[in-house]
Amino acid sequence: MNVTFRQLKLLEAVAHNSSFTRASEELHLTQPAVSTQIKQLEQEVGMPLFEQMGKKIFLTEAGKEIYAFSRDIAQQFRDIESVLDNMKGVKRGTLSLTVTSTGKYFAPYLLAEFVKHHPGTQVHLEVTNREELVIQLQENIPDMAIMGTPPDNLELTAQAFMQNPLVIIARPDHPLAQASRIPLSRLVEENFILRERGSGTRNAVERFFEQRGLKLNTSMEMSRNEAIKHAVMAGLGLGIVSLHTLEFELALDRVAILSVEGFPIMKEWYLVHRNGKRMSPIAQAFHDFVLNESGQVVTLPQPRPASKARPGATHS
Repeated sequence: MNVTFRQLKLLEAVAHNSSFTRASEELHLTQPAVSTQIKQLEQEVGMPLFEQMGKKIFLTEAGKEIYAFSRDIAQQFRDIESVLDNMKGVKRGTLSLTVTSTGKYFAPYLLAEFVKHHPGTQVHLEVTNREELVIQLQENIPDMAIMGTPPDNLELTAQAFMQNPLVIIARPDHPLAQASRIPLSRLVEENFILRERGSGTRNAVERFFEQRGLKLNTSMEMSRNEAIKHAVMAGLGLGIVSLHTLEFELALDRVAILSVEGFPIMKEWYLVHRNGKRMSPIAQAFHDFVLNESGQVVTLPQPRPASKARPGATHS
């Protein structure tokens, strides 16, 4: 079977994007060029590798098998590069990092500081939800990931490097914004806008209240922190988000952090990679940088004292 590594890379891109068009854009190729290479690969294999359902395409069983082998082959090539780089003492290269959606608020600052000292570094940063990040770790795609509590069903190395406080936010003119040490029992009277089920923040919040025999009234679920903050500013209820996400809202006095018993919920950020992962020199350098210097690079937003609502103030 005469299969090229280029064809396998194209198959990976099409499978990852579920689209020939998006794959061609990602690889800076024309769509006909991608389609032609995939057809040639299917001819070599002797079976179709993709099937179309509606507007999306999916891997066939044969496609899934070829895709799995292509990932292993790609990893072996990366391992070869890593070994040769070590032999050469190379201090530049490509870094692949995946972070959860909340991590996007500080990860660019870590990367910016790191690249200052390693100017030859090319960075691939992907921001995604927890579910997709776990899949990427399972398939050994990124060099490493930044996330909240790591899953316990994968063979991973996870090291905590920074605190991640979860706080309750409200509009500055909310009646509770002026209160101190609000009892948790008072919160069951309020509507909450929370992250979607399965997110790290949602898991931590539900676990916190279940342990205390309380259940919040979740009036809305949203998959983005930005949507939660805007819903809170619109007066739709209270929200629970990471303090890392609130720098601009606090500076502009758009939200208030409530003083609630037991809050903030203190979580941690973890730097995660697969067990036995062969790190390139640049990936190892970033790993060490995050563990040793992140506290000097990333600072938490400072909550401002709750101010009394201004008459006639708008929050559009």
